[in-house]
Order: sequence, then structure tokens, then C-alpha cells
Amino acid sequence: MKARFSALMLGLALSAPALANDSFVFMTNWYAQAEQGGFYQALAQGLYEKHGLDVTMRMGGPQVNAAQIMAAGQADCIMGSSDIQMMQMREGGLPVVNVAAFFQKDPSVIIAHEDVKRLEDLKGKTLLLAAQSSRSFWPWLKLKYGLGDEQVRPYTFNIQPFLSDRNAAQQGYLTSEPFAIQKVGVKSTVMLLADQGFPAYSTTVTCLDKTLKARPGQVAAFVRATAEGWKSYFADPAPGNALIKKDNPNMSDEQLAYGIAKLKEMGVVTGGDAAELGIGVITDARAKASYDFLVDAKLLDPAKVKLEQTYTTEFVKDLKVLP
Repeated sequence: MKARFSALMLGLALSAPALANDSFVFMTNWYAQAEQGGFYQALAQGLYEKHGLDVTMRMGGPQVNAAQIMAAGQADCIMGSSDIQMMQMREGGLPVVNVAAFFQKDPSVIIAHEDVKRLEDLKGKTLLLAAQSSRSFWPWLKLKYGLGDEQVRPYTFNIQPFLSDRNAAQQGYLTSEPFAIQKVGVKSTVMLLADQGFPAYSTTVTCLDKTLKARPGQVAAFVRATAEGWKSYFADPAPGNALIKKDNPNMSDEQLAYGIAKLKEMGVVTGGDAAELGIGVITDARAKASYDFLVDAKLLDPAKVKLEQTYTTEFVKDLKVLP
């Protein structure tokens, strides 16, 4: 595929280190947690400084629009919840590009009661889904498993309706809702959509076109240090966890341990292409799979956004920070 940027210009930028103490602001997509551990580990271990950056980590949350903050010039790059979300954002008029994907598997799950063993068994069940699912995994689920909108009821990010209805299943995040359900002693079946073919990447590093043109060396340094941070975090998460708990005092050691264990068990960061090509990798094939899904589901107009505008492999193809 034709490179998104001038190979000569980008090659020169990537070969030169960022200036010492060069300020770089990164905005996360939620409260500090194990799912962001590699970023916090890189900060705690001085890996960003090693690569010439003075990084400020700004924490996201439910009332924080990271993309708007980046568009206003208050962040250099942001953490995208998924690559498909960022592709849709580009169609909406914000010229964003995915430059790395630290979750090779989107952590979206469907949680059902223990009598359900497969996604095929969801027919006839009540499905508790948030509105945003209609622009992400729900069209994929409907198409692949023959499910229907008539089954859907609103998910309010409260597990109680699921607990009280044996015929219900709900959406969740691999490292979050299953932990809460387990804590109250209810047995459930947790089905990771990525393992059934849902193509999305998650926990992306996403930047504006103009940032990639003006600061490619700094972006490259940030991506490399973060990849090293994830490798370090899985070896010994204590430094990163200390910073996570500082930013988010409500985060418990038990929740952190559960999150790390699930990320490892399911190969969210280190599985797939990352096992051979390195942590944070984006491949042309996977980016195309996400794009094609959006086009086929009529969630993206190919006349408005071309695939090659949505991502670049230039910042990750030669990293090879192997698990």
C-alpha cells in the first residue's frame, strides 16, 4: 500500500531522536486502569525520557471528549477506544490517523448466564447493549449470528438487570464487568468477540494529520517507548500500578491484578500479529478488515474516507518490540 506520508521525510524523522525533554501530551480514554498499564509503566520507568520526551499523561473519563481536546491543541495524540471509532471520527470531519494499536484484540465481550455456551445461543435472549454498540460490534453480531434489534434493551453500565434476569445477556469489557459479576458470586459465560472474528483493534495511538507532519520524530519516540512500557509492565507491573493508583485512587490492587491476568491470558496485547511483529503493530490486512466491516455495515462512506487516510504502519513496522 502506498505510504501515507513521504517515505523520505518520515524516514529522516524516525532516524533522529526527539529533542531532550521535548514536551508531549497524551490523553487517555478513561480513568487510569490496568488496560493503560503500558503507558503508565513507560512514564514510571523513565522510558519516555530515555527516548527524549517529557510526557504528560492526561486522564480521560465519562465526561471528557479527548478528540475535542486534541483538536483544540491541548493534546498531541489520544488513546482511541478502537480503530473503527477513529475511522468514523475521520468521516465526521476530524482528520485523525491511527499510528499504533496496543490492543491486538478489542476487549468487547458478551456476558451471558452459564447455560449459554456460544454466541449462537443468544437467539431469543434479551441483550443489554449501550447505544454506542450500534456503531461498533452490534451490526457485526447481527450479521454473523442472525440476531435482531427486537432483542435489545438499554445497557446502563449497571450489572443488576443482568443478575436479576436469567434470560438476559449484556455487553462488557473483558477486564471490567466480568470481574464485577464474579465478585457477587454469579457464574457466567464470557465471550470475547475478537476471538470470534470481530476485526477491530483497540487502545490505539491516534493523532491529527498535522501532528504527524509537524512532529513525526516525537510521535515515533512516544510509540516506541510505549511498546517498551507494555513489555516491562507484564514483567513487573508495580511501577506502573503505583502511578495508576495515584491518578485513580479508587483502583484496587485486586482489580489491577484481574485486569493484567486477563490481558495476558487472552493475548490482548501480545497475541496475534504482535507475537511476531511486535507490540503495538498495525498491519494493512487488519486495518482493511476494520474498514471493510464499517463499509459493509454502512457505518462508513468510502466516498468520504479512503482506507489509506485512516492509518499508517510507518511508526510500528520496524519497532519489533517482541513480547
